[in-house]
Amino acid sequence: MRRLLAYLKPYRWYVVLAVAILLLASLAQIAGPFLTKIAIDRYVVTGDLDGLVRICAVFLAVLLVAFFMDFGQTYLINWIGQKVMYDLRTRLFAHMQTLPVSFFDRNPVGRLVTRVTNDVESLHQMLSSGVVAIFGDVFKLVGIVAVLLVVNWKLALVTFSVLPLLFYTTFVFKKLVRAAYRQIRLRIARINAFLQENITGMAVVQIFNRERTNFKTFDRLNRDHLDAFLKTILYYSVFYPAVRLISALAIALIVWYGGGRILQGALTFGALVAFIQYAEMFFRPIMDLSEKYNIMQSAMAASERIFWLMDSPAEPGLDLPKTGRRVRGAIEFKNVWFAYKGEEYVLRDVSFKVRPGEKVAFVGATGAGKTSIMNVLLRFYEINRGQILLDGVDIREMNPRELRSHFGMVLQDVFLFDGTVKDNIRLGNDAITEARLQQAAADVHADGFIQKLPRRYDQPVQERGRSLSVGQRQLLAFARALAFDPAILILDEATSSVDTETEMLIQDALMRLMQNRTSLVVAHRLSTVQNADRIIVLHKGKIREEGTHQQLLALEGLYYQLYQLQYAQQERETRAA
Repeated sequence: MRRLLAYLKPYRWYVVLAVAILLLASLAQIAGPFLTKIAIDRYVVTGDLDGLVRICAVFLAVLLVAFFMDFGQTYLINWIGQKVMYDLRTRLFAHMQTLPVSFFDRNPVGRLVTRVTNDVESLHQMLSSGVVAIFGDVFKLVGIVAVLLVVNWKLALVTFSVLPLLFYTTFVFKKLVRAAYRQIRLRIARINAFLQENITGMAVVQIFNRERTNFKTFDRLNRDHLDAFLKTILYYSVFYPAVRLISALAIALIVWYGGGRILQGALTFGALVAFIQYAEMFFRPIMDLSEKYNIMQSAMAASERIFWLMDSPAEPGLDLPKTGRRVRGAIEFKNVWFAYKGEEYVLRDVSFKVRPGEKVAFVGATGAGKTSIMNVLLRFYEINRGQILLDGVDIREMNPRELRSHFGMVLQDVFLFDGTVKDNIRLGNDAITEARLQQAAADVHADGFIQKLPRRYDQPVQERGRSLSVGQRQLLAFARALAFDPAILILDEATSSVDTETEMLIQDALMRLMQNRTSLVVAHRLSTVQNADRIIVLHKGKIREEGTHQQLLALEGLYYQLYQLQYAQQERETRAA
């Protein structure tokens, strides 16, 4: 709660104003029954019409004050809640961008989306309907108790005799609802995670006719959520009638005891009417407090998950100063060991050097460790042992953002954002001019298909680039990498999804663009790396062979076997064609 309230600090004076308005509104509401008592005892009983008109005018003025106070505090509290929600979401998203890639491997996207949307919304309900409003309810209760004791302390004690029953009912209710709200939050997170995964993979779902299976799974998750919510509805359906029954019991006791006191001449009729009104008013904030308590419980469950995300450690090195040094592109791996999980090492004692401007290819079977080398080089993951140097500097001594600014990367699975073609090449870097952007596209032959689009570089790109072909998306990824003019270029299976004609165009562009630029190429297709200055062959996380294409063929080792397998396959495909 202290951490949550800390987000109110920038708006503390608005909170103070809201509480002050709320107290005034509560005071105006408490004054109503007391004015009723005065009207009956002083003016109705005595037949003083002028006095009755005056007290009615005062009553009307009090109601108007209460109306404007309620309006002011409602607007102000919700304004504060929205501001805090904005700040919290902004901070959450900013922090999520500092988390290491390994964090997102362990946590489904749908659950993270739930943290930033549904859970933050729960906190808004607490801030707008809970924290500040509690002050008003508590003040109203204290005020009512004080007025009742002043008017007639014996009748007040009779009224309070039902409180133990009320407190017990409220205690049982809040205990049951707390558990139900936690189940609701858990189940909505599961639904979001399931939806995100299956909507993203809808093509696979339809290809393999998994619609019925997925529907059954979703129906089960949705029903679990429904059952949890129905429990809260059941608890509320029992609680509110129970409180109203207890309230009616209190009023019956007031009428019974107060009526007898009137007959004895020890209590005025106006005081009895005021007591009945106060009794009804007394139980309303107690019900409100119970509901606000449940909102608080829901918010506490949400805040646990939000602060868990907020407390997840950022990737190391972000606090290091940026040096602004230029990079030549010399890379060295020294006895590097790395495992994604535990001691299941995917890189085992890997050591090699890459000279500035050199083109080095990494080949090997699936799972050999090729992509893992790129992941640790970019510090997407931290190595377990060893050292990686860039221009002689340990990359762990560099700010990760500065480190990555020296790299351009094209992956096999190209990710495009919602926006225009231009936006997806520039990625918000205003230093990339129109001329430089279009030149990069022309260099990788992406300009050809872009010029055929209705709006050319301003053509909207749908989510994940659905409106473009696989080859077009890959060409845009090349243009994006080259527009940033990196010192080191990484191509990870970058041409595997491109047809032969497009691949020839890309190879032609890359041969010119890789000059005077350190280039690391990961490929399964050995035909794409034959012109590399050096080829490193990986097998089960270890470097087994190293040399040029001709040198490795002459060895007749692992590379030779891979080459023969691919060559034989190509021969079979050619004969089949």
